[in-house]
Amino acid sequence: MANSGFQLLGYFLALGGWIGVISTTVLPQWKQSSYAGDAIIMAVGLYEGLWMSCASQSTGQVQCKIFDSLLSLDMHIQTCRALMVISVLMGFIAIIVSVVGMKCTKVGDNNPSTKSKIAISGGSLFLLSGLCTLVSVSWYATQVSSHFFDPNTPINARYEFGPALFIGWAAAILMMLGGSFLCCSCVNDERRGQQFYRQSQPSTAREANVKSSLPEKGEQYL
Repeated sequence: MANSGFQLLGYFLALGGWIGVISTTVLPQWKQSSYAGDAIIMAVGLYEGLWMSCASQSTGQVQCKIFDSLLSLDMHIQTCRALMVISVLMGFIAIIVSVVGMKCTKVGDNNPSTKSKIAISGGSLFLLSGLCTLVSVSWYATQVSSHFFDPNTPINARYEFGPALFIGWAAAILMMLGGSFLCCSCVNDERRGQQFYRQSQPSTAREANVKSSLPEKGEQYL
């Protein structure tokens, strides 16, 4: 029961992280206009994400424009797009695989060893998905910070970290933590099974020796 609860905890943590990854992917606030230093505070706030750029006015109106060309984008934006899409797809596969492998489900209940291996596969996919998100968000943040501290960048054209980056970091940590819980719970089960098998071997051998020492039917002691 303890390992089943541990698996459920890991699954729901990873599921929450996957939802956060989807939110991070679609949000346009990966970077936002900076008002640090001597920058002139404008009535329009600029945001930019992986798919679009937005302008938020002081009146509350938001206008967004989707990037027209894929090839004209910077290389880090194209790479981050690919990593986030891979992370979402991999997380979706991990959700299905983990449900099949968890103890609380009846699918494949006849073979506990195979079920544990499936759960470990799902946990590993969650780990890889979280790693893709972590690399994508961290790389984008590195590009934002390098442009911010670049002396050749105009003050009014500098950007800071947007809320989507922080959501992405939190989502990546949740997915990796949940995937680790799934893998560790199944590994402990396999180790316990091996220990039980090793402990049962000597008793089985002793029973076999006792049976071999007993006289067969029709034999009598002299």
